[in-house]
Amino acid sequence: MNADMQPNLYLRLRKRIGIRPGEHVTLGHAARLFSSDAELESRLTSLVLHRHSRKDGNRVVIDLLQIVKLIREAEPGTLVDSYGDPQVLVIVADAPRKPRYVILIVTWLLLFFGSGLAIMNFHTDVSMKEVHSRITEMVTGTKSEHPLWFQVPYSFGIGIGMMVFFNHLFRKRFNEEPNPLEVELYMYEENVNAYVIADEMRKKSESGEGSSASKQPGAGIDDG
Repeated sequence: MNADMQPNLYLRLRKRIGIRPGEHVTLGHAARLFSSDAELESRLTSLVLHRHSRKDGNRVVIDLLQIVKLIREAEPGTLVDSYGDPQVLVIVADAPRKPRYVILIVTWLLLFFGSGLAIMNFHTDVSMKEVHSRITEMVTGTKSEHPLWFQVPYSFGIGIGMMVFFNHLFRKRFNEEPNPLEVELYMYEENVNAYVIADEMRKKSESGEGSSASKQPGAGIDDG
């Protein structure tokens, strides 16, 4: 076959996907596909990459080389151009659990009173009461032990500052910019995904080295 006549397939692996126990992963689920040959793209969309079994556990890593090999076996002569990540992480889990409101309320109360105590302890450590009294004395010329006209707006300012900082008031967002908590959660998830992928690839490499001596010709590829 002339190289100019070989169909091209462009794919970009998704970073993370989810399936339920016993389900299988198809190429269309694990990656975004594009090909000038619409029929080829349609056939490869339903190509099975992995069939989940109990021994796989709750996470599976599918490598790009495994995907390319399966594509070339299913559609010989196909030229595969990949972009993005070289692995896709498959998380195996049942249907999402219903939120447990009792735990949510208890956690909210702990965070509320804990943060309140942290703020009060900080103010005590830096002698904030004396600072407020000194500021009001400098402004008004009169010393006051309880300058409420200064302390009350200051207290409201702390709450407003926290809302602006986290860019949230309950479910309402003030703008489209991510807040620091969302950025930290994103970085945490990225680090967890990178670690899980590296750990799973290490396990597959070790198991491959251990069984290489007894591997029989014609055996199928290890699909995770």
